[in-house]
Amino acid sequence: MSGIYIHIPFCKQACHYCDFHFSTSLKKKDELVGALVKELELRKDEFKNQVIQTIYFGGGTPSLLSIEELRLLIEEVYKHYEVTANPEITLEANPDDLFDSTSKSIFEQYKSIGINRLSIGIQSFFEEDLKLMNRAHNAEEAQKCLEEATLHFDNISVDLIYGIPGLTNERWLQNIETALAFNIPHISSYALTVEPKTALDTFIKKGIIKNVDDDQAQEQFYLLIEKLESVGFIHYELSNFGKSDYFSRNNSAYWQGKPYLGVGPSAHSFDGKHRGWNVRNNIKYIKSLDENILPLEIETLSITDKYNEYVMTGLRTIWGVSIEKVEKEFGIEYKKYLLEQSQKHILEHLLYLDDGKLLVTKKGKFLSDGIASDLFKINTS
Repeated sequence: MSGIYIHIPFCKQACHYCDFHFSTSLKKKDELVGALVKELELRKDEFKNQVIQTIYFGGGTPSLLSIEELRLLIEEVYKHYEVTANPEITLEANPDDLFDSTSKSIFEQYKSIGINRLSIGIQSFFEEDLKLMNRAHNAEEAQKCLEEATLHFDNISVDLIYGIPGLTNERWLQNIETALAFNIPHISSYALTVEPKTALDTFIKKGIIKNVDDDQAQEQFYLLIEKLESVGFIHYELSNFGKSDYFSRNNSAYWQGKPYLGVGPSAHSFDGKHRGWNVRNNIKYIKSLDENILPLEIETLSITDKYNEYVMTGLRTIWGVSIEKVEKEFGIEYKKYLLEQSQKHILEHLLYLDDGKLLVTKKGKFLSDGIASDLFKINTS
């Protein structure tokens, strides 16, 4: 299974917490789309022996692209790559883009070009939270877009953020309940994180906004798990919950180490042995592709790099870390190291072994990234 990720680096406005690569100026949008087309063509040989099963438009805000631009990019994938008969094609969308076009045509047009999954960035259904985060949509648009979207799409994911300063547990539960009222089959939920050099970081340092309360975020994380599991959701990855048959095929492939091609400025790629990343600058990206040069840096992963990555992604998922796979792919020394390092976490009931797999307990879930880092080996290559 392989996938193609297409990064659309444009947003109407900058969310205060975001450190992804994007521009709020759309002046270069036409040129950028042309560069994406060129990159898809130039990199076709990298995946000539792969079958594409997922296409994912991320960003940024991919719903800023017109139907014609999205159609063009999908057609270019089909033109240059072998695509499975029924690929998962996901579009990340903001509520205000969908709300502005709630004649049913926007959703029918998405379906007509092959998009069959929407990932909608709701984040919160409360006005005060949206204003604090500087989201482009309002609380009314958050609900209106879901009312319309669910009439046309079955496979919808909603993003929600917890740990927002001032977000009480009661309001957090209301956010979850509101999403569930629309029969959404997939929810991605993240703790608000203060990234360096973001507006949120600046406001907290100046005392304009209260700092994030890690204890409250942890409490809201466990409230989320309890609520969603009680209504049949499977917590299949640290930040992702899905009903049966509604897991993100695209993201599941990432977490299970499948190859993917990342197209667009700042996009990352992985083929099992190498990791690549494109330049994080729209103008440099466009200029490079105008000259038929890929704006790509590549590193060859050492065995330790691959082991560490497998541990990190495995512990975040219900698939865990296979002891047998560690021995087979990395060697007996890595297996011994993993088992030795995991002992203290097993004794603290943060990890457990089940059927040859190392998994995180419910108690350890919120700490899983930190636990994983304790199992990493230092790269001595």
